[in-house]
Amino acid sequence: MGNSNDRRMPRLEDVAARAKVSHQTVSRVINSHPNVSKPTRERVEAAIAELGYRRNTAARSLVTRRTQTIGVLASELGQYGPANTLLGVQQAAREAGYFVSIAAIKGAGADAISDAVRHLADQGADGMIVIVPHAGTLQVLEELNLGVPVIVVGGAGEGRLSGAMVDQKLGARLAVAHLISLGHQRIGHVSGPLDWIDGQARVDGWHEELTDAGLTADLLVEGDWSAGSGYRIGLQLAEQRTATAVFVSNDQMALGLLRAFGEKDVRVPEDVSLVGFDDQPESAFFMPPLTTVRQDFEELGKRCMDLMRAQIEEGAAGGTRVVEPELVVRASTSPRAPDL
Repeated sequence: MGNSNDRRMPRLEDVAARAKVSHQTVSRVINSHPNVSKPTRERVEAAIAELGYRRNTAARSLVTRRTQTIGVLASELGQYGPANTLLGVQQAAREAGYFVSIAAIKGAGADAISDAVRHLADQGADGMIVIVPHAGTLQVLEELNLGVPVIVVGGAGEGRLSGAMVDQKLGARLAVAHLISLGHQRIGHVSGPLDWIDGQARVDGWHEELTDAGLTADLLVEGDWSAGSGYRIGLQLAEQRTATAVFVSNDQMALGLLRAFGEKDVRVPEDVSLVGFDDQPESAFFMPPLTTVRQDFEELGKRCMDLMRAQIEEGAAGGTRVVEPELVVRASTSPRAPDL
């Protein structure tokens, strides 16, 4: 009777023997190398499943000098955009065979960013993805000179850094163009905090679309992303009655505006059309359902990992990957009511 201590975990050579291929072929299959025929790939994958083989990442890292780990520096994870960006990056990394190590920070101070980045570097991360949506992040990261690929989500690639982003300015322009097409000329904007990269980009898009249409862009109020701030601003706008349409920089603030307008008997969309940004799952169930701009966070995560893998595995140069947003039209917008 054999001793249970003699049992060992299956090795790559065992998979090769079971599949009747070389160990190099098994390695190519595990690493998703394209130069493997479909029948061979299926045979190797079947052998892996039968034997219960698991890749020894520690041993592999000694050979490749890579840990298959991506460090992610993130802040503001209580907000919809950063939180879903992180989920998109995690999913894409997992599908690409990478682990994710997360360092979450509060705010975006230079010291906090530096400490968190060095912590990730000490763990041997092959590269870093930064989800810190504040202006000034790029400068701090440039000064650190980390020696591994760094991708900043929300920013364009500059210098040693790469960027992956949803085109926020385009999303804002889509929202405003939709309102203009409905005959609205006085279009206000409730922005997010202007020290956020996305918040400022959406302001820029709103301003540019109105200016290009020959319309005045002077109805700007800054919020803080919360429904509460949207509610307070909505009460002000309801009293002023100066805009026939409002582009709101996220769906949460738009929800607050809807509540305020309802209390002040301002009908949406009959009196004021409303467009949000993000397309949160609840947006389709607001009263009325909210016209908004959808961000594809899953695709954003894939673009981050495509850029990261190209630099880690192929030594490619950095750059920028851009995801285009999509306007989702629902019942909160309608043609401008004729003047009486």
